[in-house]
Amino acid sequence: MDNGVPAGHSKAVPSPPESITEPAPARTLWRHRNFLLLWTGQSVSEMGSAITQLALPLTAVVVLHASTFQVGLLTAAATAAFALIALPAGALVDRWVKRPLMVWCDAARMLIIGSVPLAAALHVLTLGQLYAVAVTAGVCTVFFDVAYQSYLPVVVAREQLVDGNGKLGATQSFAQVAGPGLGGGLVGLVGAASAMAVDAVSYAVSVASLLAMRVYEERPQAEQARAGLRAEIGEGLSFVLRHPVLRKIAACTGTANLFGSMGVALEIVFLVRVLRVRPADTGLLIAVASLGGVAGGLLAGRLSRRIGSARIIWYSMLVLGFPQLLIPLAAPGWRVAAFTVGMAFFSFSAVVYNVAQVSYRQAICPPRLLGRMNAAIRWVVWGTIPLGALLGGVLGTLAGVRATLWIAYAGGWAAGWWVFFSPLRRQRDLAGLDLKDRGLEDHGAPGSGVPGQGGRERPDGSGPQLCD
Repeated sequence: MDNGVPAGHSKAVPSPPESITEPAPARTLWRHRNFLLLWTGQSVSEMGSAITQLALPLTAVVVLHASTFQVGLLTAAATAAFALIALPAGALVDRWVKRPLMVWCDAARMLIIGSVPLAAALHVLTLGQLYAVAVTAGVCTVFFDVAYQSYLPVVVAREQLVDGNGKLGATQSFAQVAGPGLGGGLVGLVGAASAMAVDAVSYAVSVASLLAMRVYEERPQAEQARAGLRAEIGEGLSFVLRHPVLRKIAACTGTANLFGSMGVALEIVFLVRVLRVRPADTGLLIAVASLGGVAGGLLAGRLSRRIGSARIIWYSMLVLGFPQLLIPLAAPGWRVAAFTVGMAFFSFSAVVYNVAQVSYRQAICPPRLLGRMNAAIRWVVWGTIPLGALLGGVLGTLAGVRATLWIAYAGGWAAGWWVFFSPLRRQRDLAGLDLKDRGLEDHGAPGSGVPGQGGRERPDGSGPQLCD
């Protein structure tokens, strides 16, 4: 999942303190009011999004009779914004206060997603509207997700990032369990398009949770914006590309997303048209498979301690993710179980990997660069998704769905070699990486002029970190 030297000249006077203050540690996140509000809102929102993830392609396949290529194009449209606007979005997010931006993004997505069941009720729904909904909701998601990953370190202390990311990852995976099952039931009761109304309501709940939070967040200093948007984008990209671990994480996640999106684009087509699963039952199969992701979120911390917080980043991809190759072996009848088992391991390994590498990114990056680092990573790792989805649609049409799935999941597993051949391979734990390995040498390191964020200081919580 899923980031250089600042433009202009440095000043002789000391740099001012960071505009976002580090929160005081709470004894446990279970008693952390603001985190619980954030967690609750996002859990409900993720549940709604999981329903839409199933209902949107089902609407195209079942209601509008879309072709394999059109379904792949719809998946590509939903993620195209990450390739097109993620970099400027990261620079802009670093200029703005995060929570109001997140509120506006959720409110916009509530209206955009809500337009689908409304159009269906009026019998005016078209494939063109589904494309428009996918693109515009994707733009809002870009800004929300970049702000969201930069906002968690504002809400919780740095040593709580792994715990916070693990909880968020576990509930996200739980949404992938309950969401498709609920979505499948709703599709059977009210139809695919009408089921998306639940997602619109979930965004309203997220808005209410964000508004109820009481977190002090200083406005970023105005002088940061004077460097220019292009220079700020370049600073974030350079930070990622010069860092020996971050650039390998970006390459690994980007490659995995490229091939993974090929598989996801054909998932519904594979289930409905190749495995002959009833549309209402697709949600149940996906829900059972997603239990692997829930287990991954719950066990990520324990596995990190047992295997090593550095080693787990590549181990999760190459070892835990290997059984995903069962997916293309699925066939009608009892052999449908191969799809469920393979997807369960795929989800498990993906969540463990994401918890490890995202938490690492959040801990090692200077706060003033968080938005740009996250956006730069996401530009790479999410920017490959629409291309993969498009390739999935094309290859699925030309070579067949099953052959394309072999390419997709074999390529996704092989992406783990990027992080295996990195400084992480020589380390068991991230705390053992020296300053040179972390790419944060004092001279020229981004943020080295910021008190408490320079290259001389080992970041707190250098444990496993979380993509995306």
